[in-house]
Amino acid sequence: MSFSLSAEERAIIDQAKAILMGSLREPGASIHATDAARDYLWLQLAAHEREVFAVLFLDTRHRVISYDELFFGSLDKTRVYPREVIKLALQRNAAAVIFAHNHPSGDPAPSEADIAITQSLKTALALVDICLLDHIVIGREAVSSMAELELF
Repeated sequence: MSFSLSAEERAIIDQAKAILMGSLREPGASIHATDAARDYLWLQLAAHEREVFAVLFLDTRHRVISYDELFFGSLDKTRVYPREVIKLALQRNAAAVIFAHNHPSGDPAPSEADIAITQSLKTALALVDICLLDHIVIGREAVSSMAELELF
């Protein structure tokens, strides 16, 4: 399914992203996959026609440092390189991260490959004292939290 948005619809989505990111960056606001973070990630990733792996980099109080789309794949998979994730996390001086990626099929259920890469990334991040808070899988109409599902 391809998304075709008018300029007006795109402007509304861009406004929603700005509002949500603003709420995530409010003084004293910290997150752990809050509804605002999930909504923001969903707005960023749900319409992509291929898989995209992104990271919310967070400081020691779990406030957003940045959102970065790191890896781009095909319809059903993306190659994720732990070394590149760690390198950027260290550059951003992140203390914690939330991963997110979309499933263009629309089904937000984490795959075995999703679980395996999340475990691998969690282990690698722990070596440099960076905490993995969650891995959100984005479908077209819903999201799954791998932390809530206790998959890592």
